[in-house]
Amino acid sequence: MDSNHPNLPTKPNENAIPSDVEAAIVRLKKERNAVLLAHYYQESEIQDLADCVGDSLQLAQAAQKTQADLIVFAGVHFMAEVAKILNPSRKVLVPDLSASCSLADGCTPAQLAAWQRKYPGHVTVSYINCSAAVKAMSDCIVTSSNAEKILRSYPADQPLLFAPDQHLGRFLVKKTGRQHVVLYPGSCQVHELFSERELCRLKLDHPQAHVLAHPECEERVLSHAHFVGSTSALIRYAVENPASEFIIVTEPGVIHEMQKRAPHKTFLPAPAEGGCACNACPHMRKNTPEKIYLALRDLSPELTLPEDLRQAALKPLEKMLSLS
Repeated sequence: MDSNHPNLPTKPNENAIPSDVEAAIVRLKKERNAVLLAHYYQESEIQDLADCVGDSLQLAQAAQKTQADLIVFAGVHFMAEVAKILNPSRKVLVPDLSASCSLADGCTPAQLAAWQRKYPGHVTVSYINCSAAVKAMSDCIVTSSNAEKILRSYPADQPLLFAPDQHLGRFLVKKTGRQHVVLYPGSCQVHELFSERELCRLKLDHPQAHVLAHPECEERVLSHAHFVGSTSALIRYAVENPASEFIIVTEPGVIHEMQKRAPHKTFLPAPAEGGCACNACPHMRKNTPEKIYLALRDLSPELTLPEDLRQAALKPLEKMLSLS
């Protein structure tokens, strides 16, 4: 764990937690004029408590627009950084500051700088799953929702460096037909767990099911999908498509929203190797209702950023939002 992710205690003092923690959270949000933002990969209880549930782009847009005095971010570290970058005057709380991201941790500023030196003349486009420091070294940020559109906005002959997710980058190169794109060799530990063999077995058991996959998955897994898209795009497809059964190849927290919007349909989480249901993101799941309550009560842990870093990271984020 690097210095951006302090090793804070991950278990709250249970004696300090009220018996009805959900009601206490609702009360404190009102008292503090706070907004609770939550990613679709959170536990269902947290999603139901949130004022806004979304993917990375939706949450960035919500953070940009909020009028709340206090932002509580139930996600991972880089997502809360985005909220702070966009809202320098507001306090941003993270229920568990150690909630990291394998993609962000696998691409440090020093690693990116060394990579940039190897490819002079290339423009760096970074997936939002990266630290504020890496964002500050990038020309533009993308999410899986807007990455194709933003890559197409660059001249076709402009060489690009795409960091840090190689699988999303490879998917985008194939979609756009771009040449001269160098992919940083990073990956999401959760999306790489999906097994092509186990997916094929599940397809045999459910031949009518549509396979929906996130582009952070390996190419061999994506080849079996009826549809590949961002988290929000997967939800829309599942709700709007007439099929009644779907195999979901992404973090299974998203199934909660799918089931809420289409309760008459069946959603099957894709398994990992050996058939285990071990694709829940361990970083996302560090957040709990108890930790959210304590954050609201104590106004801590707070995420802060040096102003020069915030300003530098703001420019590529604003470019992304203007193009989205």
